[in-house]
Amino acid sequence: MRHQLFIDGRFVDAESGETLATLNPHDNTPIVDVALAGKADVDKAVAAAKRAFPKWSRMAAADRGRILLKLADLIEANAEELARLESLDTGHPIRDSRRLDVPRTAACFRYFGGMADKFQGETIPVEEGFLNYTLREPVGIVGQVVPWNFPLMFTSWKMAPALAAGNCIVMKPAEITPLSSLRIAELMAEAGLPPGVVNMLPGLGSVAGQYIAEHPEIAKIAFTGSTATGRRIVQASAGNLKKVQLELGGKGPNIVFEDANLQAAVNGSAWAIFHNQGQACIAGSRLMLHEKIADEFLDQFIPLAKSIRLGNPLDDATEMGPLTSAQHRERVLGYVDVAQGEGGELLAGGRSPGGDLARGCYVEPTVMRAKSYKDRVAQEEVFGPFVTVLTFKSDEEAMQIANGTDYGLGSGLWTRDLQRAHKVARDLHAGMVWINSYKRVNPGSPFGGVGQSGYGREMGFDAMREYTQVKSVWVNVDAQIPPHFAR
Repeated sequence: MRHQLFIDGRFVDAESGETLATLNPHDNTPIVDVALAGKADVDKAVAAAKRAFPKWSRMAAADRGRILLKLADLIEANAEELARLESLDTGHPIRDSRRLDVPRTAACFRYFGGMADKFQGETIPVEEGFLNYTLREPVGIVGQVVPWNFPLMFTSWKMAPALAAGNCIVMKPAEITPLSSLRIAELMAEAGLPPGVVNMLPGLGSVAGQYIAEHPEIAKIAFTGSTATGRRIVQASAGNLKKVQLELGGKGPNIVFEDANLQAAVNGSAWAIFHNQGQACIAGSRLMLHEKIADEFLDQFIPLAKSIRLGNPLDDATEMGPLTSAQHRERVLGYVDVAQGEGGELLAGGRSPGGDLARGCYVEPTVMRAKSYKDRVAQEEVFGPFVTVLTFKSDEEAMQIANGTDYGLGSGLWTRDLQRAHKVARDLHAGMVWINSYKRVNPGSPFGGVGQSGYGREMGFDAMREYTQVKSVWVNVDAQIPPHFAR
């Protein structure tokens, strides 16, 4: 189990010697002490990336792609180990780590491995006698800071397009869930990635993360996390005007219209909020029900929520594991008091289970009916297995509620009316809309938000654009002397 920093192709201790225990959220027992990066380690990693950049950026794109394709193969070959590491460290149920996290990680590296030699510039028709074309060049050294909720998957979402485009990387995984990211770094070396191209630095956000955002030789910062931290990232980036990409918080509206397939909507809505214990920026955390079907929907939804099997994430039968830390569990449970203080009605859950799970970071699936869409639990990101129920009378009221927050990341709707579906999808203030489904992602489809949910996109051709800059080249094809100052 790798627990050191990965710098210049080697695992090394932090310069300070500092470590932090990563804990098993199932029972809060220590797993391993992980090195904590500081400013000196960031400087070492940037220097390594700087040395590696000229050769890596000029390597044939197809050769870069082959390394990413080999990495995808290695991820699949080590799938069980990676799934167990992820579940042990984060609390993801092993069934989800096996079925979703590991395959999606491999698929993302494979997608961008195939794209590496297919991302091209353009030829632009300009005035006679000149050829104008564009080059897509890597931005340089990229800093990447990822959160603790999907650490394995985020290694591919962040690194795959950056590497395919020819950049070098200094990544800071979350200090409480670094184990799968460190294993990916080891597999990268095995796949043939040259030393210094990727450097993996677990560390505190206030120390290593802040310095990565400030560092004068880092050309871009890509961050996934809270909106509050995203604002600090922007401020820290101003020193060298580095490029910034932010994937921030969400408060996803999940709208069920009166003509929806109710069984599909019930099941899909449970997945939207309770997958990964609700620890997802795109979670469907605002369940918006047309008043005509609200009671019937809740008669099915509440028993389903109560039936979800909580347990050890390494148990194949577990459907929902613990939250990732005790501190976050207390934050989520605190919103029960907030909601009830605003007149909300607790319909299910709202507490930690007892018995064998009492030592862990568990929270029961929680359903809370809010009095108003302006209540805190309908405006603030809880980031847990906590869904806020709201009702509406008309399509117009539904849109007012759905767009009534500062966030704009994921959103969903359930209806049989094709015209309504397209109109609502158009009018939703969100970067992504799912119709009669929720939380679908694919390496080819852009992922990102608007408003307080950030800017820039992960995945697809848009991600490659995020990690490149355009150079315009003019060629005087007639080889004529410009007339302006000719003698």
